[in-house]
Amino acid sequence: MLKFIMTNLINARNLFIAHLIMTSYMLGGIWIIQIIHYPLFSLVGKENFINYELQHIQKTSFVIALPMLFELISFGGLLYFSNSFRQSKFFWVSGFLIVIIWLVTFIVSVPQHNILSLGYNQKAIDLLVKSNWIRTICWSLRVILLIPLI
Repeated sequence: MLKFIMTNLINARNLFIAHLIMTSYMLGGIWIIQIIHYPLFSLVGKENFINYELQHIQKTSFVIALPMLFELISFGGLLYFSNSFRQSKFFWVSGFLIVIIWLVTFIVSVPQHNILSLGYNQKAIDLLVKSNWIRTICWSLRVILLIPLI
């Protein structure tokens, strides 16, 4: 049934375009977080930091978590339903980069945000900024790898 829907209602090209749009959206978002948002954590001050961090988590989760999830699901859909994407080395490398992004998110970023939700911690901020470069580079490379597949 799912294959019928994919074959007849949603073709791989349209799913790929949606995937590329979501990956590009994430690219823009991660660069804003990396260059502007995370470095500003150090300027918030200790007195207001917990409230700031909680607001950061709440507001960025909405605009980051759902697109990340859609990006992952659409990647899986393309792998499952499209032989041409399964045969593309660029697509497989971009998939490896998604794995790295998700691992860094849950092994490094989320724990650092948990530390910061307890209060100002310069070491956690520094690790968050440094480790986020991995995600920033991975999303940048994903877009570069996906564009030739259009």
